[in-house]
Amino acid sequence: MNTRTPVVIAASLGACALALGAAVPASADDDKATISVFHAVPGLDVDVYANGDELLPDFKPGTLTEPQSLPAGSYDLKVFKAGADPKGTPALQKTVDVPAGANATVVAHLSADGEPRLDAFVNDVSKVPDGKARLTVRHVAAAPAVDVRAGGQPVFEDLTNPNQNSAVVDAGTVPADVVLAGTNTVAIGPADLDLKEGTSNVVYAWGSAADKDLALKVQTLDGAGPSPSSMQSGLVPGVNDANAWVAYAAGAGLLAVAGTLATRRS
Repeated sequence: MNTRTPVVIAASLGACALALGAAVPASADDDKATISVFHAVPGLDVDVYANGDELLPDFKPGTLTEPQSLPAGSYDLKVFKAGADPKGTPALQKTVDVPAGANATVVAHLSADGEPRLDAFVNDVSKVPDGKARLTVRHVAAAPAVDVRAGGQPVFEDLTNPNQNSAVVDAGTVPADVVLAGTNTVAIGPADLDLKEGTSNVVYAWGSAADKDLALKVQTLDGAGPSPSSMQSGLVPGVNDANAWVAYAAGAGLLAVAGTLATRRS
């Protein structure tokens, strides 16, 4: 398995955090942000500190935090290799402001060629019709383009890292797998997806094809909310870190989620 260092991850975090831009639009709760974090870099455990408190100890690959409502504000953030002395030099230290109005998942993952990177994805939790569910697939694995199949039929084709695709589908249990684009060669799965009526479901293809540790992670988001287009004009269906608030959330989000004192993991 490839060895990843926290310094490399820190460089990715710092680069994303540089993009400060236009004001974040208000939401129904205009002093909060909803952020989840998915750690999808194999082989790297970290400890995360916020304002001097250890809030995400031993944060392991494959861990997805549940959505956290964060107060907008300033956080002094530090990240260390798991078990390192917090009085020492952190791999990353930065004071950041948590943007209000966002609903996003920040993903630390591998690029298609195996380099650590960070991307922020907008979570569309807008209402779906009766009997339906939303299915989104995000390619965050060190792997080539893939097709995603449900019941043996392609639903999303030629999906590349770090992009996503989404559709509203019938609710129910769906057998799904991931194949190399244009082939029947299974890369991940099959796995049964339980798509409950009215939910938004995000499937992450993560890991490394070279290291043979590709896997799926499912995030289920309940409840209706504003669609991405109503939160920020110009959002696109792929990675949205080109937008000012999402780019900033990418830098702040992975660590700012530690600002809650009650972090839950799934």
